[in-house]
Amino acid sequence: MAGKLLFVFIFAVALSGALTAELYTTKYDNIDIEDILNNERLYQKYFDCLRSSGKCTADGQYLKEVLPDALQTECSKCSDKQKHGAEKVLRFMLTKKPEDYQVLENIFDKESIYRKKYEEQKRLATEGKPIEY
Repeated sequence: MAGKLLFVFIFAVALSGALTAELYTTKYDNIDIEDILNNERLYQKYFDCLRSSGKCTADGQYLKEVLPDALQTECSKCSDKQKHGAEKVLRFMLTKKPEDYQVLENIFDKESIYRKKYEEQKRLATEGKPIEY
């Protein structure tokens, strides 16, 4: 009986580790997105990182690496906090930095695969409505 319980415990730990591995790291979740978006110098550093025209911080590099996957999977590996942050950034870029949004869209969606897929989210963001994932 103890052997079965140990096996179940090990299986549960392994399974929880596998499920956790399916999510993006939450290591950078405490970064103040508002501070970055409202500080032109900080915003520009992240924007330059994403478009490969400047140095990246560790969190900027991570974002750059996971962004294609997040687009492809509709942020299915994002935590709720990450989804909320993505909505803030998307809304900000669409309403205050549409040219920058277009630059990133051209980089991360060269074949317009996601453009149609996210058209509804884009419409909601520009209308000031909540974005649904």
